[in-house]
Amino acid sequence: MLPALPDGEEREPESSEEGGGAGEERRPERHGSTYHSLYGYRGCSLSLLDTNLPAEAETELRSFIAKRLTKGALFEGMGNVASVGLSIPENKIGCYYCRFQQENLLEMATLESDMNAPEYVVCFLGGSEKGLELFRLELDKYIQSLKINLALEQKTLETYVNPYLRSWFENAICPIQRVVQLFQEKLAFLLHAALSYTPVEVKNADERTEKDISRFLAAASLQGLVQEETMTSLCIAMTEEQHKSMIIDCGGPQPQLHNAGSNRFCEDWMHAFLNGAEGGNPFLFQQILENFKLKAIQDINNLKRFIRQAEMNHYALFKCYMFLKNCGSGDILLKIVKVEHAEMPEARNVVTVLEEFMRETSVA
Repeated sequence: MLPALPDGEEREPESSEEGGGAGEERRPERHGSTYHSLYGYRGCSLSLLDTNLPAEAETELRSFIAKRLTKGALFEGMGNVASVGLSIPENKIGCYYCRFQQENLLEMATLESDMNAPEYVVCFLGGSEKGLELFRLELDKYIQSLKINLALEQKTLETYVNPYLRSWFENAICPIQRVVQLFQEKLAFLLHAALSYTPVEVKNADERTEKDISRFLAAASLQGLVQEETMTSLCIAMTEEQHKSMIIDCGGPQPQLHNAGSNRFCEDWMHAFLNGAEGGNPFLFQQILENFKLKAIQDINNLKRFIRQAEMNHYALFKCYMFLKNCGSGDILLKIVKVEHAEMPEARNVVTVLEEFMRETSVA
């Protein structure tokens, strides 16, 4: 059974609440218009460098940022998310804001000169606080390019910085939505590849599509949620076992997949993504991805618990088998626990018996 998928809300409080399922009567958040502002920050004063906000709203935003700076609430390179009320049609809107320095200045600054080095504050506004919070780390990565390339020269501002700021929503928020729309029912194969650490090769795709697919695979994987050694060993095992990458050929109107695998778990979650696509809310897909990974981790932990019990109890071994048979992702879970228990003789014996059970069942 799939866990509840929280939607965004039309109106957000001053601070987001974690968790919280979505009732059926709740409607998906409409992200509406998106905005940005870039400020120079020196000597406790903010100077506007670029924005697409109306003048009155920009003044209100600047006042909000100035108060945060006065309180010492902005740390270099670490973004924050809040809900702000501005004189715009959306009235209350999610706001990501981050203080940073140019990368070269950050590296070369001494303790004395660092106090006078120019700093910047960037703001991205759109959707709700809760929606933007899901992408906070992604937006932190997005400003890294600004840190490297930003310079005070007007030419750089017009040719690189302004277009980059205007594209923040398309580049940082929408890639997962674009992948869902592109792959449709074939998304199950992509989810399976991400969970199983199957190598993926993309052919005949434009640069944006290739980046979107790569980002989706990274976002859907369990990297950071399972031990690093397990992930490395699993990548090696999958490469040796298959001898083939999954090929995604984007040369036609629909991507063609070769050497692709799937299971019932990934097919169920594919439908959750497609149902989310009907609402047209790009923020929802990140929440679905988080829930997808949470359920996978829960299943892995349950299987490991059953295996520990099965080392001393034959009935628990049967429970392991029934769990693998019914969870929908037994093929992937077995590979993960096999790698994790490689140095544990008793657990490894249980995994070997389970592999034999699963093989016999699949042949039957």
